[in-house]
Amino acid sequence: MRIMGLDYGDKTVGVAISDELLLTAQPLETIQRERPAKLRKTFARIDTLIEEYQVDRIVLGLPKKMDNQEGERCERTREFGEMLAKRTGLEIIYQDERLTTKEADAVLDEGGVRKENRKEYIDKLAASLILQGYLEMIAQ
Repeated sequence: MRIMGLDYGDKTVGVAISDELLLTAQPLETIQRERPAKLRKTFARIDTLIEEYQVDRIVLGLPKKMDNQEGERCERTREFGEMLAKRTGLEIIYQDERLTTKEADAVLDEGGVRKENRKEYIDKLAASLILQGYLEMIAQ
């Protein structure tokens, strides 16, 4: 079994997947949405990936503010997580995602990815950083 990591945003959902030993997280894909309220195709794609990779739980990045408070973005993320749990029947684990997008941007910068090309990679890389943080936490 594997764990899926998600970086939920208004227009995209970054997706990452763990290896079977739960040691590493790999960026998988970025699911694009036309509008924030349009989730049917997003859920359908997540369902397909859950089946394909035999996922048994999901780690969802929680975008807390720097002072550790939860704002409107956290509320929307939790609503998405609740819908996802009902649809999939899987446990949803919320993982603090503060600064993961900035970290992903720095990794892409170090890798020489041009700024105009980073949009293609940043959400799935952020999802992998969220998931990797969780994997390291459970390994302790």
